[in-house]
Amino acid sequence: MLTAKEIRQSFKDFFASKDHHIVPSAPMVIKDDPTLMFTNAGMNQFKDIILGQKAPSWKRVADSQKCLRVSGKHNDLEEVGHDTYHHTMFEMLGNWSFGDYFKEKAIDMAWEYLVEVLGLNPERLYATVFEGASSEGLERDDEAAGIWSRHLPQSHILNGNKHDNFWEMGDTGPCGPCSEIHIDLRSEYFPHLHFQCYPKSPPYPPTPTPLPTLSHFLALRFCEERMWQQSQEDTRDCS
Repeated sequence: MLTAKEIRQSFKDFFASKDHHIVPSAPMVIKDDPTLMFTNAGMNQFKDIILGQKAPSWKRVADSQKCLRVSGKHNDLEEVGHDTYHHTMFEMLGNWSFGDYFKEKAIDMAWEYLVEVLGLNPERLYATVFEGASSEGLERDDEAAGIWSRHLPQSHILNGNKHDNFWEMGDTGPCGPCSEIHIDLRSEYFPHLHFQCYPKSPPYPPTPTPLPTLSHFLALRFCEERMWQQSQEDTRDCS
């Protein structure tokens, strides 16, 4: 049985071996961004890089970010208590590529980490891809689906709608299709693979961003799967 500490370290070690620079978690209380009060996502500390306002110090980065979601678009307050896995504060493991690798390498590395490092049963895994939105000029993410087909049978590659499989932070800013890995133990998801390749500025179809950004998130909430528990409250000893 792996503890949260061991999972966190294994994630950092894995991506360090893939030439990622490990950076510390940013403060949860944000002081230099008037649009945010709290860090609610791993992308916050890289916001200026993603928007093209700052050059990245490293092309590949990985971290373990503490997040607080109590207000704004990403607000989990209304979900707490209705299921066994939503929280207002959690830790998010992430790896980032700023103009370096994109969908193919991101998917391959996510699969390698989950199956070969953590030892998850591949027969229990499913992947979702963006199904497209014709009304907004957005096509299905056939590229991601094709890459997933190297690891999964077609029956385990599912379409997801714009609400679930198209990432966007607000009315404007970076956005793009995302892919998720699910395990049939329960409906909880594991990694998010965000392909931030468009600046959100309707009308669609959007034009590509000058610096395509890949972000991969893995919540430490999935510690429950490694302990075969059905509730986050049953994983207290996992830390």
